[in-house]
Amino acid sequence: MQGTVDGFSYGLVTPLVAYLMACLGGALGLRCTTRSMLVSHSWRPGWLAMGSAAIGSGIWTMHFVAMMGFTVRGAPIHYDKATTFASLGVAIVMVGVGIFIVGYKGASGTALFTGGTITGLGVASMHYLGMAGMRLNGNLEYNTLTVAASVVIAMAAATAALWAAGQVRGLMWSVGASLVMGLAVSGMHYTGMAALSVHLHGSSAAPTSGDSPAELLAPMMIGPLAFLLIAGVVVMFDPLMVMGKPDWAPVENKPGIPAHADAPHTARRPSVRPRRRVGQRSSRTPQNW
Repeated sequence: MQGTVDGFSYGLVTPLVAYLMACLGGALGLRCTTRSMLVSHSWRPGWLAMGSAAIGSGIWTMHFVAMMGFTVRGAPIHYDKATTFASLGVAIVMVGVGIFIVGYKGASGTALFTGGTITGLGVASMHYLGMAGMRLNGNLEYNTLTVAASVVIAMAAATAALWAAGQVRGLMWSVGASLVMGLAVSGMHYTGMAALSVHLHGSSAAPTSGDSPAELLAPMMIGPLAFLLIAGVVVMFDPLMVMGKPDWAPVENKPGIPAHADAPHTARRPSVRPRRRVGQRSSRTPQNW
């Protein structure tokens, strides 16, 4: 029996909140990625790791909030906790791989394409692995073309976001990029949901197992939101994150390097010439005797 699917049980509340969560994670992640390009190599892995966790937590929380509005008439939905939380790990790891590639190789050319592709595949993998954690009295089936379209949207959004992060043009640039990224991630989610159809079993089927959304809500929201809050505090209290300026000094001002390495070299030239002139005059004096 074909199940009646409703992805907007709470109207526009869940889509809007989900979009804001995707924007928040994207904004923090992009700022951390931008910051990593302005520091020395010793600090870069930390900023890239924080950016990966921020984006992964943001899109995972976005997915969960959106799924709170997803219902199937006549079939209560439960979630397998292990699979659900595994999707968070997949999102952070795959997004991290893409961000580290761009962070070390630059946001252009092959590195940007590779990083954007892996990051986009991470977003899509998180979505469909999270869907695989659903437990209900029926089977989930997907339209192949619509699923492919959702994956393409995820890769294009990730590539555009990483390119924006590599431009290092200040806070507003990253905020604008995060708004576009949030829209694309939400679009990817609902495109993937449009590919879904549910075929319900008969009433004699065994009852479903797993945790309900209400039971998963507290641990799912507290962890990622706490991390996003901490990352937001770091961004707010780091002026270099906001201004988008490097925290390293020019070479001549670095400790351990002579501050006037070039000055003596340029100053010798005018002083050498007068000495040559004096030498020339003194050499002519014996010849005139």
